[in-house]
Amino acid sequence: MAFQRRDFLKGLGLGALTAGLSGCTGLLGGPTTQPPPNILLIVSDDQGYNDLGCCGNPEIKTPNLDRLTAEGVRLTEFYVTWPACTPSRGSLLTGRYPQRNGTYDMFRNDKVDYDYAYPPGEYAVSWEMVGGMDTREILIPKILKNRGYVSGIFGKWDLGQLHRFLPLQRGFDEFYGYTNTGIDYYTHERYGVPSMRRGNTPTTEDKGTYATDLFRREAVRFISKHRDRPFFCYLPFNAPHGASNLERPRPGPQAPLDYIRKHYGQYDPANQHTPQARRKRYRAAVTYMDQAIGDVLNLLDYLRLAENTLVIFLSDNGGSGGADNTPLRGGKSRMFEGGLRVPCILRWPRVIPAGAVCREFLSALEILPTICSAAGAKPPTGVVLDGFDMTTVLTGQRKSPRREMFWQRRDDKAARVDNYKWVESARGSGLFDLAQDIGEQHDLSAEKPDVLKHVKARFNAWKQTMQNAEPRGPFRDF
Repeated sequence: MAFQRRDFLKGLGLGALTAGLSGCTGLLGGPTTQPPPNILLIVSDDQGYNDLGCCGNPEIKTPNLDRLTAEGVRLTEFYVTWPACTPSRGSLLTGRYPQRNGTYDMFRNDKVDYDYAYPPGEYAVSWEMVGGMDTREILIPKILKNRGYVSGIFGKWDLGQLHRFLPLQRGFDEFYGYTNTGIDYYTHERYGVPSMRRGNTPTTEDKGTYATDLFRREAVRFISKHRDRPFFCYLPFNAPHGASNLERPRPGPQAPLDYIRKHYGQYDPANQHTPQARRKRYRAAVTYMDQAIGDVLNLLDYLRLAENTLVIFLSDNGGSGGADNTPLRGGKSRMFEGGLRVPCILRWPRVIPAGAVCREFLSALEILPTICSAAGAKPPTGVVLDGFDMTTVLTGQRKSPRREMFWQRRDDKAARVDNYKWVESARGSGLFDLAQDIGEQHDLSAEKPDVLKHVKARFNAWKQTMQNAEPRGPFRDF
């Protein structure tokens, strides 16, 4: 069950908290008497573009993310680098295109799609177990160490399961969560394979407990423990991703039965595989996650840390499994806007104006440079980053310098150049003017052949740049 707020605060065991931190933070680069800001990076899994109350969706309940929006800025043209989880998360933590950092496909066993249960010996040598991000890549927590940050991750890792790939070897100080792409919310198994770890050690200590509660619990513990020093708390939920089970039909998103009924009305488990039931479970999983986020935000208030904490929320890719991507076309795994444009909210009191909406072209590639700048940390030497510090864009001091972005997933390709978007994929192709056609319905390929040629040329130039980059594994041939 979710915590009640008074029980939540009582359960922290903090006693009476006296004076908070002194001083104030001005605009980026200005004088400050405070330590570097805390960083709270929250990622939802497969959440739809329109699945937030603050977007005007009357069907879903997200009061805490709505509050975060009211106290910060909501980005309406924010993109991830891949339409599914692994490469998207790799870019988030490195600030580099998947094709540059080497993680441009999934570390996933495909035979589960055909209901194959991997025995332990076979799983141990399967791609899902042995694949991982190149160990030469430098992630956010390693950069922040030089500024005295302590870093923790609680939730989905998805960048490799062998010892050398795990979070503690990539700069994190604490880890509790699962290491592959998806789990059952209660058993914490991926298609029958136990997947949770504490640090480097597999664990089944919390089997049977709803995963969202576990990741909330660990984030609360971490922040409480490290409240007197700068911290980076990475909180990547599994919600509202579908549960990874072999049963047919697949169960989709999971949520406690009483919670579904409390927030979304009548629900009959006997009819759980109808679209209506799946949608209710999806909404309940989002709302439960929203409540967990609210508990973490309340903790920051209680500890008087909120004023000096940069909070970032986004979805890892477009929505699926009952998601609402309105008004975008497509969803997860597709190169249309519904697979790549995601909800994103930032709150940084006294730096980012409250209640703003930013309609600038921005991306997850900007997250690492922005965090580095906020923390006063130097980006890694000799590493090419594909984004920029977007703080002055979010404060309204300048327009976004991003004019282009490119995507490739196997044979599927896409590019955005200014407001024009080109897609070439198995699910559909065309040239679209996003300024007039956000739903990508009107193919302009025949009407604007010169624009199409220009966008394709920019894509090919990007491909050459990626090919010329210092090679990274595991997919690239070098």
